[in-house]
Amino acid sequence: MGKGITSREEDYSKWYNELVIGADLAENSGVRGCMVIKPYGYAIWENMKAELDRMFKETGHSNAYFPLFVPKSLFEAEEKNAEGFAKECAVVTHHRLINDPDNEGKLIVDPNAKLTEELIVRPTSEAIIWNTYKNWIQSYRDLPILINQWANVVRWEMRTRLFLRTAEFLWQEGHTAHATKQEALDETQQMVEVYAKFVEEFMAVPVIQGRKTESERFAGAEDTLCIEALMQDGKALQAGTSHFLGQNFADAFDVKFVNKEGKPELVWATSWGVSTRLMGALIMSHSDDQGLVLPPKLAPIQVIIVPIYKGEDQLITIVEKIQPIIDKLKAAGIRVKLDDDDQKKPGWKFAEHELKGVPIRLAVGNRDLQNSTVELARRDTQTKESVALDGLEDLIARLLEEIQTNLFDKALKFREEKTTKVDTFDEFQQVIEGKGGFVLAHWDGTAETEDKIKELTKATIRCIPFNNEQEEGKCVYTGKPSSQRVIFAKAY
Repeated sequence: MGKGITSREEDYSKWYNELVIGADLAENSGVRGCMVIKPYGYAIWENMKAELDRMFKETGHSNAYFPLFVPKSLFEAEEKNAEGFAKECAVVTHHRLINDPDNEGKLIVDPNAKLTEELIVRPTSEAIIWNTYKNWIQSYRDLPILINQWANVVRWEMRTRLFLRTAEFLWQEGHTAHATKQEALDETQQMVEVYAKFVEEFMAVPVIQGRKTESERFAGAEDTLCIEALMQDGKALQAGTSHFLGQNFADAFDVKFVNKEGKPELVWATSWGVSTRLMGALIMSHSDDQGLVLPPKLAPIQVIIVPIYKGEDQLITIVEKIQPIIDKLKAAGIRVKLDDDDQKKPGWKFAEHELKGVPIRLAVGNRDLQNSTVELARRDTQTKESVALDGLEDLIARLLEEIQTNLFDKALKFREEKTTKVDTFDEFQQVIEGKGGFVLAHWDGTAETEDKIKELTKATIRCIPFNNEQEEGKCVYTGKPSSQRVIFAKAY
């Protein structure tokens, strides 16, 4: 096991936490429930952000920024949304501290600095954004508005875990306004497909696209679409959501436009988002007991070069020989780094870069140079081979593509093996408790049955898949008629 990390089999939760800290991705901060994302972890997030941002702009969206604070009256305007987030809200009530006259050097809240209206620290931005859109929209010519925001949000979580659930986290939130219901529905569908494409093509994580049940919907939405991924411990992780908000927010904030016929109409809305929770999905989908396994498309360092040498003269010779290859790799857009730290031994470096999930490692010593070869190690398969220096950049480019594909295929095979059809509640319970993974079962369509199954098994309906086959059957719990199977799983 990499640098003393607990094995996944022994304790998956402990393995995850030790890996996040050991690989230098993040750590707990001095603020309860909040994390510090360290440079290596943030570099992965930046790569994710860059690709997603490109995809958003390709689909016609622009970035903007809205306030961190939401006046309480605006937050309350859309009742379902306010009610859904109320228990997680942090609230600002005062705007100044003063010296405590009874305790020198200490500060207290100034009782005379109470805000005339309390401010909610945004748990999501629909309220402040729709209050703003009211001023932007008068006519059908002002639509659609296609805005995305990269921001932080606060949801006061009691039980936290690095990346997966923290009181403050980073995310993007799209908020769009449309003249017709169909346009808004198309936008909702388009964005869940953008998320699916990103997670599969860049994170190498297969996802199932589907629709949330009514009780699992976003607060204030008429419909919520999602992508669901399966982690190596057999639990599901919701990797992204896209919401059709109907006219709920337009109604709450009186956002109307004059249509082509000159008549006023309420605007149609969507919102959609992914967060640093994707970092958790990335870690848990591919990594092993030696550490991180990163897909090349998102790895901050795709190729690490470790020189093996005795004395400075040998190092200079190795660097001179390898530098033209480094230049060619960089010119080909490959992120490569030479680890020439003379304070660390090669064995330590090998373990460190393995722990950090670098896809390809090259080890170069004097003997290798005499033979015009290098030792190439792949992180995904943990194989090593001696390869020729000549044509190395072409080989590496091919291997990075192969590693990316291999990680996706491996994760897909795992998901297929961990997907089970069941027809009785006994089977359902046995699979949920034993095998885990996705369970395909009939459901009678009622919230009561959904709640009862959750109460008895801790499993929830992750989604009703888009590509569902219509299949007559009986609800796994009540025996009532059902026309399709849905996906149940325990989840993060």
